[in-house]
Amino acid sequence: MISKIIIHKVGNKINQESLVLSQEEYRPDEGMLEMLEDFFLKSFKSEEQFQFYSDSYLVNNPIYSAASEIFEDQSKFIFESENIAEHLYSIAENPRVQAGELFICYFEGEEIAGEKIDSIGIFKTENKAPFLNIFPDGDAFDIEKNYGIGLTKLDKGCIIYNSFKESGFAVSVIDNNKNGDQYYWFEDFLKVKQRDNEYFHTQETLSVYKEFITKQLPQEFETTKADQAEFLNKSIEFFKEKEQFDYDEFTKEVLQDENVIESFSNFKSDYEQEMQVSISEDFAINESAVKKQSRGFKSIIKLDKNFSIYVHGDRKMIEQGSDEKGKYYRLYFDEEK
Repeated sequence: MISKIIIHKVGNKINQESLVLSQEEYRPDEGMLEMLEDFFLKSFKSEEQFQFYSDSYLVNNPIYSAASEIFEDQSKFIFESENIAEHLYSIAENPRVQAGELFICYFEGEEIAGEKIDSIGIFKTENKAPFLNIFPDGDAFDIEKNYGIGLTKLDKGCIIYNSFKESGFAVSVIDNNKNGDQYYWFEDFLKVKQRDNEYFHTQETLSVYKEFITKQLPQEFETTKADQAEFLNKSIEFFKEKEQFDYDEFTKEVLQDENVIESFSNFKSDYEQEMQVSISEDFAINESAVKKQSRGFKSIIKLDKNFSIYVHGDRKMIEQGSDEKGKYYRLYFDEEK
């Protein structure tokens, strides 16, 4: 739960807006505290995690440094919260970045299996929503229009967990309001990169595989859209059925053909070099990453502007050919639903 909270107002310096720093913590009542906790935390649904980094020494990352100081000594909470707000104010270089309230919170972690992990939350609200105040006026009611922070979706936020400090902490990040500047929160302010864990390896393996099947495979081998659909379906089924990923098992079971396997291996190596990542060939499969990536593995064959065929199963139930009328697909089925 939140044990400390402070609110600063951060404008956009490019637009000559000011930075207003609080000199003391905000002390909400129990009802307000529960409402704020729910508002701040409900947007963090993904298991995807990040870590701070620096182009030189990790301690030179301002947010990493401030979080480290707070975790070591909570009496520095207000001072370091001001440093965080000043850093956010200083990095605004885009006039479209919106001003907003910056909430910095300290969360006392619950003890699980004898271990308690505290965390620091940094949340920024930018969009203001209209709302109506209705109040008595004599024998009737009057309505007053106002603007405030809506509680449905947090604009920007990060939660820094007091774990894996040596590699840049474990950090959850969201940005639901990019304001035309996709680098402002992730790169310029936090300077984070994705953590090298099971989620990352599951996500990246599926990403590079999909890119290979949809782009590279048709260039090297005689492949129909139905063949591509089968490859995509088999890969997702593999990841859903297995708990552990093994590269050799995956390629032999899904790709099968030695020439295709060799092509994929080369494609994966080129991808890793270009993206400057290293994707493991043996890792525990993360269900959350599979679920997220599978949304993009829709096996659809689009035929001109007339038809779309959704392929979910056996490739042998689809035949492709041509006659005097043109190209065609023949579909076999047992029952109509």
